[in-house]
Amino acid sequence: MLKGLAITPPIVGRISIGKVVEKGGRRLPEKDDEFTITTQVQTKDGWMLHPLNLSLRKEGDANNKLRSIPVRVMFNDPDLNLRASYHYFDRQSGRPLCVGNGDSCKRSTVDGIQELPCPGPDGCQMGQGGNCKPYGRLNVLIGDEDELGSFIFRTTGHNSIRTLAARLKYFHAISGGRLATLPMELKLRGKSTAQSHRAPIYYVDLTIRVGMGMAEAVTEARRLDEARQAAGIDQSGLDEAARLGFAAGAFEESAEEGGAVLEEFYPPADTVGVDGGEPAEGAQGTVLRSGQDTLSQKLDRKVFNSVATRPAKSLSRPS
Repeated sequence: MLKGLAITPPIVGRISIGKVVEKGGRRLPEKDDEFTITTQVQTKDGWMLHPLNLSLRKEGDANNKLRSIPVRVMFNDPDLNLRASYHYFDRQSGRPLCVGNGDSCKRSTVDGIQELPCPGPDGCQMGQGGNCKPYGRLNVLIGDEDELGSFIFRTTGHNSIRTLAARLKYFHAISGGRLATLPMELKLRGKSTAQSHRAPIYYVDLTIRVGMGMAEAVTEARRLDEARQAAGIDQSGLDEAARLGFAAGAFEESAEEGGAVLEEFYPPADTVGVDGGEPAEGAQGTVLRSGQDTLSQKLDRKVFNSVATRPAKSLSRPS
């Protein structure tokens, strides 16, 4: 295995709530009130739609809103299915520069990747002003065609991250740890808050599959788990392989993936990110497209490089 490269679940498509559109010569995020399932291919008109985007709508009606998606997850461990952390991305390259959990963080510095205390965005000088925010990635399976090919849902919305994390923990407990065989569905929910000025915002929830009660779903999860064990499928081995793969690299996202994340979730200050319809929660930076830094970004980078002066445990050093 290559050192320094995180091995992540194979991805065959994306799940989003909104899209990035071109307006006035700028590519800006645009909110939506339904799910969109896409491939990983992006054209000048946006991400290409996945065939499931139409087939999952009622009777294949393209005008019908897609607000629920039947899914399963890949792993029994909730934290492998949903990885949530505080992220600070370089606004020019798209590379993650600092990833933390509110206790400790891994930060890219001139001396390599270092492990430092993480006070969270509100208590971190470098992370204030919306530069650092919660960032979650949820991998799910749709259909049975590829049982190791997942669709990824990304969000920086507090509502989605908090709700998904709670549901996964609860379902893990109530099913006796059989998350990977529990029939579930992603559901889009709406709410209004003072921060949204009472306008509706949308976030993602994870529920038991429609038409099933909790007892029925857990019974189905146990039956399928026993059938998979009888067939020789080692779910614990799969979880451990994924755990080792995530730990192999300091950061999960590459610069290539980070660029797409910036475009969707770190929009200019006068717009709202594609965040499940949630407010951008203070995002101040502008995604660069001309290859030139703004004064604000130069100052951000200067602060970033000067912050890492405390004693730290060096994880790696450049050769």
